[in-house]
Amino acid sequence: MRRCFFLFFVFFPLQLQAQACPDLITYYPGNQPDWIVLESRLAALMPECLESAEYFALLGAAQLNSNKVAESLESLERALLLEPENGAAQVDYAQAQYLQGQLFTAIELNSQLLLRTDLPASLQPLLQERQESWQGLTRQRSMQADLLLGYDTNLNGAPDSNQITLTLSGEPVILPLDSEFRETEGPYLNIHLANQFRQLAPLHQHNFLFELRGRVSENTASDLLQIDARYAFIRPSREHSWQLTSSLSHLFFGGSSLLTATEGRAFYQLGSSFRCKPYYGLALQHQLYHSENNLNSVESKVSAGLNCPLNGQRVSLELSALHISALKSDRPGGDRSGWQVNLDWRFPLAYGELIAQGNYSRLDDQDSYSSLLENGANRWINRSYILIQYLQPLARNATLMINLFHQRQDSNIELFENLNTTAEIGISLAF
Repeated sequence: MRRCFFLFFVFFPLQLQAQACPDLITYYPGNQPDWIVLESRLAALMPECLESAEYFALLGAAQLNSNKVAESLESLERALLLEPENGAAQVDYAQAQYLQGQLFTAIELNSQLLLRTDLPASLQPLLQERQESWQGLTRQRSMQADLLLGYDTNLNGAPDSNQITLTLSGEPVILPLDSEFRETEGPYLNIHLANQFRQLAPLHQHNFLFELRGRVSENTASDLLQIDARYAFIRPSREHSWQLTSSLSHLFFGGSSLLTATEGRAFYQLGSSFRCKPYYGLALQHQLYHSENNLNSVESKVSAGLNCPLNGQRVSLELSALHISALKSDRPGGDRSGWQVNLDWRFPLAYGELIAQGNYSRLDDQDSYSSLLENGANRWINRSYILIQYLQPLARNATLMINLFHQRQDSNIELFENLNTTAEIGISLAF
């Protein structure tokens, strides 16, 4: 659909101007037109044809078919100013708008053409086909499948120490951990499936996403399965953009239901004349633990950050305040509060793309976690991680993925100190 319909000049009657502009019939393209030569010939006539809609419509068609879309828009707009009902100019003007990325403007112009009573029967199917093709672009569906092989130094997320210190009768007692609660390392298989549907409208879009993630290894007690469903309403513009998101997530661990989380998010980004654009976010998440209801909570997160495109790279820096409200009075540690900083850096390479993410968070319990641990001290946790990902296209729909991940968690209570490193390699397929 890239080429304009140059025969439209024949289909639509044109009013010849009573002026110095010569008869343009000899300039009409044949079956195999040389549009570049035609544009050059027409350019020489411009001083004589400044008031001719026929001339600017023909010049716009030549420029459009020479891939000079911006110039063709200018010529076609001039033709329509001189003669608003010029059918040839209307048809090519809709095509030029489409090529400029103005999809909904093109659809509206084309729908108006289809309502014309003087539309030739031979032209109707061509315009109808174009209309259906453009409308199809407003409904986008995509699927993705990732398969990765990896190795994890701590599959079960066990404490870093093989023993913990209990406080009994005011005295510290060293208790060795049973082997099943110690770190287990080994290879694993990671599977990710995603199905996304996007519905575009002139001023907004709807996004629906369904994801399935699974990790299996020889240590079946640490196998993971996560099911996510997400909906997003997005309203982008040059001045500002905002997004509302709702999601539902269910996590299985070791074959049993562990957690169901429902979440709502709001995102707002300001337009700015500066390269870096500020944004703000708010998230609320309800966490339901199926085997230990006393852990149920509501987590709130308020964020502010900057998105910075830098010479083909993209850097994002975000600072967040966190608060976790206990829904049960007997929740260990009670409410928790803290903060988080996140850095995301993406930059293209000669072959592929490199993505680096870093995160640091601090959380403090309001109450004692347990009188048996650290003499009833309030728990604090520092957690940091870094992820480095390399993406290399292999074919049109296939991408090589290499992931390196390292995480460290420190706490004043030994039970919550852990460390793990993973390395993955695999392939991502897009459909």
